[in-house]
Amino acid sequence: MKVLMIQRAPCFSPNAVEKDKAILEAVACRLRLRGHEVAMLSEQELVPALLEGVQMVFTMGRQTATLRLLKSLQGVRVVNSPEGIEACARIRLKGVMETLGIPQPPEEGNDGYWLKRGDAAAQQEDDVVYAADKSQLAAAIREMERRGISDYTVSAHVKGDLVKCYGVAGTGFFRYYYPTDDGISKFGHEALNGVACHYPFDAEAMRRDMERLATAIGVPVYGGDCIVRENGSYCIIDFNDWPSFSRCLEEAAEAIVQIIKN
Repeated sequence: MKVLMIQRAPCFSPNAVEKDKAILEAVACRLRLRGHEVAMLSEQELVPALLEGVQMVFTMGRQTATLRLLKSLQGVRVVNSPEGIEACARIRLKGVMETLGIPQPPEEGNDGYWLKRGDAAAQQEDDVVYAADKSQLAAAIREMERRGISDYTVSAHVKGDLVKCYGVAGTGFFRYYYPTDDGISKFGHEALNGVACHYPFDAEAMRRDMERLATAIGVPVYGGDCIVRENGSYCIIDFNDWPSFSRCLEEAAEAIVQIIKN
């Protein structure tokens, strides 16, 4: 097949441009070894002419123009789907998770709040803000609105272990890691939950919930953040299309290639 790999714009890869590029290159390398014709470009370079003859697209792109163009394609398989990428906006995800009965953090609590940009994925540190109380939350909301962001979500802070999850729906691939174990962090927000205690939890149930969400919105290549409480219960606090998989790049690339067979 003729396959096109699309890198996401740097603004959607804060502190992770090279990591995001690396997973696409790993997938492209494996596709070429299997005899496919593969080209890779950034979404800023994407124009309709470059999609002529393409039979499959693997995309990390998030720009509005990119998604609009990919939606217009006929007879071309696109992973992740542009509709699914749009659905990863937090304000939309919240409703989908409620419908599916997937555990989310409560809206109220006694340990502070998280204000998150709701119209798109985080592009800078200020798109995700912790507020210790309602007064700080109100100030953070005003600042976000001052920046022109009117869509946002608010959830209570949940105490417990922060767990980073990575998966490829339909392939059996699912891995999870504790950021405080390896020190890998995008913005450093993990520090608020402290060093992981590694509370026991049902990893298979977490995988099923993540995969149900990924399948429902059309994002088979996914990542997410969960909080595991001391009693083993968990909630999903973030979900995103196509993470960098930097903790498990080689395994993830092998799984992503399997999507072609599905």
